[in-house]
Amino acid sequence: MPVTDAELGDNVRIFHPDLVNVYGCKIGDETTVGPFVEIQRGVVIGPRCKISSHTFICEGVTLEEGVFVGHGVMFTNDPYPRATNEDGTLQGAGDWTLVETLVRKRASLGSNATILAGVTIGEGAIVGAGAVVTKDVPDYAIVAGVPARVIGDVRERTK
Repeated sequence: MPVTDAELGDNVRIFHPDLVNVYGCKIGDETTVGPFVEIQRGVVIGPRCKISSHTFICEGVTLEEGVFVGHGVMFTNDPYPRATNEDGTLQGAGDWTLVETLVRKRASLGSNATILAGVTIGEGAIVGAGAVVTKDVPDYAIVAGVPARVIGDVRERTK
């Protein structure tokens, strides 16, 4: 499914639109989206972001300005996912609660990171490749591991 009913800002570049699934979302000016990406309904992506290939951004996620999303990053929006209800019927839209996630401006998410529902990743923070983010990440923190833990500060690295 190519790009459908998405609100695209000026100069948004979607590489290989036939290889993406982008619908019902807002993508800010000058953002780039790589192939094999899904961006779901209700997602808000700020201007000048880079979304690398094989990434999944689900409903309830907001990326502020200048966020970098590496290859294969996965977001979740339900901390207790289930296929069925207690009575065995398939769950529908009304059977779960959407939990929102925020990635603040200029944060960077390394390849294959997994971002669990309900966290905020701080301004300028860096999430290491393969990390699993289970709780909020402070501004300018560098986090890595499973679960992700603070291992440094971006400001210390730029002095």
